[in-house]
Amino acid sequence: MKSRKEEIAIQIIKILQKEGHTAYFAGGCVRDSILKVPAKDYDVATSATPEQVEKLFEKTVPVGKQFGVMLAIIEGEQFEIATFRKEGGYQDGRHPSWVKKSDPEEDAKRRDFTVNGLFYDPVKNKIIDYVGGAEDIHNRLISTIGKAEERFSEDKLRLIRAVRFASTLNFKIEEETWFTLKKMVPEIKQVSSERIRDELVKIFTRPNAGLGLELLSESGLLKELLPEIEAMKGCEQAPDYHPEGDVFVHTKLLLDKMENPTPTLAFSCLLHDVGKPPTFHRDGEKIHFYEHDRIGADMSREILTRLRFSNKEIEAIVSAVSNHMRFMHVKEMRQGKLKTFLSRDTFKEELELHRIDCSSSHGKLDNYEFLNAKLQEFKADELKPKPFLTGHRLMAAGLSAGPVMGQIIKEGYDLQLEGRFKNDDEAVLWAKERWKQLVDTE
Repeated sequence: MKSRKEEIAIQIIKILQKEGHTAYFAGGCVRDSILKVPAKDYDVATSATPEQVEKLFEKTVPVGKQFGVMLAIIEGEQFEIATFRKEGGYQDGRHPSWVKKSDPEEDAKRRDFTVNGLFYDPVKNKIIDYVGGAEDIHNRLISTIGKAEERFSEDKLRLIRAVRFASTLNFKIEEETWFTLKKMVPEIKQVSSERIRDELVKIFTRPNAGLGLELLSESGLLKELLPEIEAMKGCEQAPDYHPEGDVFVHTKLLLDKMENPTPTLAFSCLLHDVGKPPTFHRDGEKIHFYEHDRIGADMSREILTRLRFSNKEIEAIVSAVSNHMRFMHVKEMRQGKLKTFLSRDTFKEELELHRIDCSSSHGKLDNYEFLNAKLQEFKADELKPKPFLTGHRLMAAGLSAGPVMGQIIKEGYDLQLEGRFKNDDEAVLWAKERWKQLVDTE
């Protein structure tokens, strides 16, 4: 059964063809239909010019009009409509020096990989294949269209995209494509951090993320882009807790166990043990990683800043890395501290990281089950109740603003979470006594 988005996309094709234009589905949606997986987007390639597209569809956006690319917005859905084109050399390693209107065959041959170079006419139910893409899909291969060195030289990001398609689709990379990719790996440094980040996010948030990590390492890309992760290879761990192997193997297992992760969870899994290689210490037969959580958090901040993640994402991921060892001690926490721990905005994904982390090592989930039980026990309003003690309330009771008041408010909230006070009056009485204690000791 067709989705509403696919039905609209077919109508776009019919409208273009009715006006005498050639129009096909192009790229990933064609590949996905052959693989019998749902397509997220439906891109259209056509002989119509951007100006002709503007006249045919009520709402369009000229996202890349100079390259022949328009967006048509229909029923709230976006559809990319691109004019068949041929391109000049990529002098900046990303954009062609010129673009000219062409035919479907030339348009297909300028694309990156054969699996993305297919067209499909939904009206005639016909695949149009100028590049051998259907055969490569059948053989589960990622191959460049034409010479690999030329395709990778045009846009160096394709070095990572080859890995992304191979891992997500669970395909192999064709021999010449793989050889050339490995040879050209140092040139990935010419690509902007933002574009690299976006590809890495796609690799680690889509199926077979562990395979993506493995291919990045085998190709040499990981050493260039994330040397801190490559350093996990060969970093031993205590077999009692980590029978699965070294830190790299453990991290790969985490990535494989994720289910539809957000970028925050994916990079929390990737980076949670990044502090282990620099903190590795052997004491006789015992292996220690003292403060690897703290050092790993600092390293994660540096890595994520380098990749131009947003401040919000950085803080969430760094929090997960910093706190992942605290889950070992949750049963020992006082109730107030435990409620504070559970009420943090980042807790849900940190809890999932903990589950995956344990499942990828010793397999013990008792702390995970304990925390889930506590979440049920503590109602949402009990986890983050309105504080009895505020600056305004304490000043009304005769206390002066300053560091001592701030300490009292914090201590008082912890006691409130533990059920020490029935109401704010009891909390104020305690605050006055605590004020005397703190002021007398100054």
